[in-house]
Amino acid sequence: MNRATNRVTATVLPTSKATFLANSAVRVTAIAVRVTAIVALVWSWSLPVPVLAQDATGEWRAYAGDQHSTKYSALDQINADNVADLRVEWSWDAAAVDAATGEPPRGFRATPLKIGDRLYVSTALNQVVALDPGTGELEWVFDPKAYEFEAGAHGGLASRGVAYWSDGAGEERIVFATGGMQLFTLDPETGALDRNFGEDGYVDLMLGLGRDIDRADYNMKSPPTICGNTIVLGSIVNDLGLTRQMPPGHVRGYDVRTGEMKWIFHTIPQEEELEVETWENESWRYTGNTNVWSWMSCDEELGFVYLPIGTPSDDWYGGHRLGDNLFAESLVALDADTGEHIWHFQAVHHGVWDYDFPTAPNLVDIVVDGRPIKAVVQVSKQAFTYVFDRVTGEPVWPIEERPVPASTVPGERLSPTQPFPTKPPPFDRQGVTIDDLIDFTPELRQQALDIIEDYVIGPIFTPPIVAGYDGKEGLIQVPGIIGGANWPGGAVDPETGYLFVQSATYPWVTALEAPNPDSSDLAYRFETWSRQPPGPRGLPLLKPPYSRLTAIDLNRGEIVWQVPHGDGPRARVNEIIGDGSDVGPLGWQAQSAVNGNAGLVTKTLFFVNQGITPIGNQLGVMRAFDKATGEVVWEHPIDTSPRGALMTYLHEGKQYLVLGVAGGDSQPGLRAYALP
Repeated sequence: MNRATNRVTATVLPTSKATFLANSAVRVTAIAVRVTAIVALVWSWSLPVPVLAQDATGEWRAYAGDQHSTKYSALDQINADNVADLRVEWSWDAAAVDAATGEPPRGFRATPLKIGDRLYVSTALNQVVALDPGTGELEWVFDPKAYEFEAGAHGGLASRGVAYWSDGAGEERIVFATGGMQLFTLDPETGALDRNFGEDGYVDLMLGLGRDIDRADYNMKSPPTICGNTIVLGSIVNDLGLTRQMPPGHVRGYDVRTGEMKWIFHTIPQEEELEVETWENESWRYTGNTNVWSWMSCDEELGFVYLPIGTPSDDWYGGHRLGDNLFAESLVALDADTGEHIWHFQAVHHGVWDYDFPTAPNLVDIVVDGRPIKAVVQVSKQAFTYVFDRVTGEPVWPIEERPVPASTVPGERLSPTQPFPTKPPPFDRQGVTIDDLIDFTPELRQQALDIIEDYVIGPIFTPPIVAGYDGKEGLIQVPGIIGGANWPGGAVDPETGYLFVQSATYPWVTALEAPNPDSSDLAYRFETWSRQPPGPRGLPLLKPPYSRLTAIDLNRGEIVWQVPHGDGPRARVNEIIGDGSDVGPLGWQAQSAVNGNAGLVTKTLFFVNQGITPIGNQLGVMRAFDKATGEVVWEHPIDTSPRGALMTYLHEGKQYLVLGVAGGDSQPGLRAYALP
């Protein structure tokens, strides 16, 4: 495909190749008749940007607040004037519910939904429960016995939550996909299983992928996405495999009433399908992963579902899958009812950095240079923010193909260019130079210079090396494999068009090795799963901040403010400097800087929780920030680790903040805060 041409071509044939290329970079395919009709509607808009988030009753009907994944609530009972008065209103012990099964829990990370007069949430053993929103009292529990199946990839049964569907006329369901590969729906009132769904109430998700799948390599963790009357499911696929043949991450759509599989979208195109030629030597036959492990977003007005797709196997070596490998590491828009491909954009060609899209895109209406745009905004591990017209896939600002370094790994052939958005600016550090090394004191600086001699450094998209190549241990990759941004993603304020992102500067040593041929048919694989570069005197190798919060004005494509998130090694640095000065907040460097909590935007505040290295009995921090300035309005230590995404709702006139917790003396479950 020619990247140097700006053109739009389209036909109405589902398998046609219609490509939009902007500034030598963007690849977008479209179904012209559908898009033209919708664009005509868009042109009729007036300039004011509508607020399209959860409804005015203060419910929380989807994992990220709404189908647009805004993580926004218009509630303002809790505000800057009284947030310091928040207190624990109730707690719910998920472990007690799981203990009744006789099986040991395997972790808790779910976020509840608030529908009507109930909360709905999943447990660590994939039970579904309904709770009283005012007290946390258990109302009903449904046990699909998912623990009787072999635990799947990456953490067994722990899930992020359930989904909700309503036809708007009284028919409604709670929808859940378990780590035991079961899909089912429940009556929200009673918790009764709908026996008319699937086969006696269940759909076996091991079926319908087109290949024989080892259950141990496959899993479901993110809640289903409901778009119209279609349940859309991605998957978790093991990315630590030792073979070329891995399960594919194809996305499937199911009828919400019957459980019938309506369609499958091959994230790895199959024979004669669109973009199959980007998988050379028929590598599409055996390559796996390329999955949507996060949740997805839906525009029900358009009928489109947006897929943030991940990296193909093997994540760090692509010699067995030469070519650009579409639709890997791409944002793809589908017709939710039919699974028909509408448009796509690939953010990484032939990825070898594990730069999968880790979170759902945000859908928000913005105004750019006086022009109203229905936008889709995808943040990435690379610390890029990609902004498109969500109807057509056209980028709001140019995205340029720029040259990147070539690989030295035998058998590897990388793309000579990668896409770089021109706006907004990156929200975290990209690549490593000598100037990025820690320099609080001359001694620390020299130690960092000595350490760096053992590693390859360079700009973003510098490729991995074979361990020992040219005397180097590996590549110091920045952003590392957890980002940049990770699963918490961004939150948007529909009233202002601001995007809020939490991110981490978390460097990663990336090196390849030849595996034992008796146990693997891969030429090379990742040397070790968890490895940060050493730093001087136990400090990070790079300059702070190590975790950031960033506000971006999507109407202008500009950063409004950026602040460190948390103290990080502040006390240790002050001690080493030893002159009585204070370096100030440095940002928390640990993985929990990203994985602690997704941000929540309300009418007046931006909330982000954070897990920390234990300080006494403190395991986490709750914070509220001024949306306009990034100033900390409220900070509250908590004696447990935040695990699930923060959500809010209104019940009997009172606003609650609820988060999933696990750690310390606190049992895994939910904790609810409210004003006195």
